[in-house]
Amino acid sequence: MVAKIKIGKSIIGVLNYNEQKVRENKAECIGANLFGREVKELTFPEKIRRFARIMELNAKTKTNTLHISLNFDPSENLNKELLVRIADEYMNKLGFGDQPYLVYKHNDAAHPHIHLVSTNIRSDGSRIDLHNIGRTRSEDARKEIESAYNLVKASERERTERIDLKPLKIGQVTYGKSATKRGIANVLSYVLASYKVSSLPELNAVLKHFNVIADRGPADSLMYLNKGLNYSLLDDKGRKQGVPIKASSIYQNPTLPFLEQHFNKCKENKQPFKQNLQNRIGSVLNGNPSMDRRAFLAKLKSENIQAIFYTNEKGLTYGLTFVDHVQKVVFAGSDLGKEMTAKAILEKLVPESKPLVTSRAPNELRDHLVPIISEGKTTMDSHQYVKGLVDDLMMQGSYDPSPPRLWKRKKRKKRLNI
Repeated sequence: MVAKIKIGKSIIGVLNYNEQKVRENKAECIGANLFGREVKELTFPEKIRRFARIMELNAKTKTNTLHISLNFDPSENLNKELLVRIADEYMNKLGFGDQPYLVYKHNDAAHPHIHLVSTNIRSDGSRIDLHNIGRTRSEDARKEIESAYNLVKASERERTERIDLKPLKIGQVTYGKSATKRGIANVLSYVLASYKVSSLPELNAVLKHFNVIADRGPADSLMYLNKGLNYSLLDDKGRKQGVPIKASSIYQNPTLPFLEQHFNKCKENKQPFKQNLQNRIGSVLNGNPSMDRRAFLAKLKSENIQAIFYTNEKGLTYGLTFVDHVQKVVFAGSDLGKEMTAKAILEKLVPESKPLVTSRAPNELRDHLVPIISEGKTTMDSHQYVKGLVDDLMMQGSYDPSPPRLWKRKKRKKRLNI
């Protein structure tokens, strides 16, 4: 059993998330503690009012929402009664047995899992301390429940996942084919929980694999200066699609300040994986002396490593990022050492006979491990660019190539006032 705990400030947002799943027949509310009625009789407004009344007792406490998911191994077949019993025992051991909470069983994943929604405000207005709740209370509760119900232990599950080197399959989000905000939220939740990234470019290196990008806007824009952040979907050519989604409107609240805290934690956490990645990239370089960039990327793919070269508008390569899908870690080439920078690696590779990226990049470049991305831009020669502009103009209607000053003006007809 794996427990994931999220602490927040919006009980309505958490309830909306779970109730939306219920409306889509992807979840079911199977348990309610201290709500005074059977769970099947509770309406959505009644659930909100119950939490709102108790939160009013301590309006000063802003962080007042607890959202927990208990995830079980796919091999375990657990009925609803057993899941509710496990939820009750877990919340009791966590110190929330006397708190109102709801239990939702979700059916939108390959493994069985439940979501628990509660508040840390007590009936007397005091609050339950949430600091280090995962480390100090949840871990002990998890281990005791695993033993009592003979569940697959989280430690055994982690070892199994480490042996399986295939990255987790998660469907790419496609504009117009899935709910944009919900799709972006799902991708963000997976990437932030699974990959160790320490900067926005490193995060985007993973997000772009799922057709998503985090964008701060131009450096001179108000959004950039105010530390704003938008999320957008990308098409096959790396171009933004649809209306951008504000970070603050997404359930996890993945704003730039939130991400910066996450990046700081990952800076130290990812260091133990650095040497292993250096060795694997080095063995690819040293074992294939006469290798061009295509062959280099293909060899890395066999090691489950994604390499992303960044080029400017003039076609000059200025950076390189490595995404290790085995260790779930991302490093800039310069962070791995001088010999791993884009310049140093390109000097070791033989020149290519034809360009690597074209204006119509084949879909296989996005296939799981080795998409070749240039900051969301697609290289295009001047001839194609001009031709595209002319085609666009012709599509708008009639087109007059003469200068504006030579265009004839239509004479107005004078009306007779009778």
